[in-house]
Amino acid sequence: MYIKKILLAIALIGLVIAGYFAYFVYNAMLKPNTAFNNETAYIYVSTNATYDEVREQLEPLLKDIDSFDALAVQKKYTTNIKAGRFPIKKGMSNNDIINSIRSNNLPIKLSFNNQERIEDLAGRIAQQIEPDSLSLLKAITDSTFLKEKNFTKQTVLNMYVPNTYEFFWNTSPELFRDKMLGEYYRFWNDERQAKRKALKLSVNEVMTIASIVQKETAKIDERPRVAGVYLNRIRKGWPLEADPTVIYAKKLKENNFNQVIKRVLYKDLEIDSKYNTYKYPGIPPGPITMPDVSAIDAVLNPEKHNYMFFVADVKNFGYHKFAKTLAQHNANKRLYTQWISSQGINR
Repeated sequence: MYIKKILLAIALIGLVIAGYFAYFVYNAMLKPNTAFNNETAYIYVSTNATYDEVREQLEPLLKDIDSFDALAVQKKYTTNIKAGRFPIKKGMSNNDIINSIRSNNLPIKLSFNNQERIEDLAGRIAQQIEPDSLSLLKAITDSTFLKEKNFTKQTVLNMYVPNTYEFFWNTSPELFRDKMLGEYYRFWNDERQAKRKALKLSVNEVMTIASIVQKETAKIDERPRVAGVYLNRIRKGWPLEADPTVIYAKKLKENNFNQVIKRVLYKDLEIDSKYNTYKYPGIPPGPITMPDVSAIDAVLNPEKHNYMFFVADVKNFGYHKFAKTLAQHNANKRLYTQWISSQGINR
């Protein structure tokens, strides 16, 4: 009888322990533990982050951080942190959350538009992925990389075609640069290479002309016509005389790319810079901005015409009036000059 009582007591204790263990398992592993109302929240875990840093992001998202801590220790997550951007879905348990932040690094959609300088690009990218702008700039302008890939600091902007790309948030500066080089090679496919060879232009020359076209007109349907004017000038050995290059030269000389210049003055045409296409013939040494795909393809597929000049059309804003002769152009230019002066635009 005494032995039976002992066995019964042991059994009862076992049931209590089993019940407690089951409660612990449910509470720590299986019970929903999110405290937010959105369908999904994200945490961003930096490279070499500590568990405390991860925990700081998780705490406001969870109902019970202590139970999460206990399971994180048990599953050895606290000593095996993974960097990246991780989703936490509403209603997830601690076990689900740990599995997600351990292995479910989701890519982001990274995008950039027409940056004027490589420094601006680095700043734009740094807003979207983990590396800071200085580390990105260092990787992008690395002299060994530039030499190996036939770029210079003046032409490396060509490597970055404005678009939306997929990257992991914790992508390193070097991996970002190298992946963008692959995108650049893909962009310059056999068809585009054949077209630029037919024009007897290098890739850098196409991109530089496209950057001028980009700055000259925001109207995509007008870009092939504008490109045609510049290609006509190049074929005839004329200077490009593009106002956007003068504006770029002024910004570069004054090291001030934040200034807004709406009007080019005659004194600006004397700025001593290889980017000043009024003073120096030929194509500038590099792009004055990142051209869109539409501007690049406009140069590769220019409108065939005999226009040699163009000026802003004051009756059809955003577009330009084109001319074949200097006399026609001067008449169009007088209308533009009168209009811009009437608006009080002096710079």
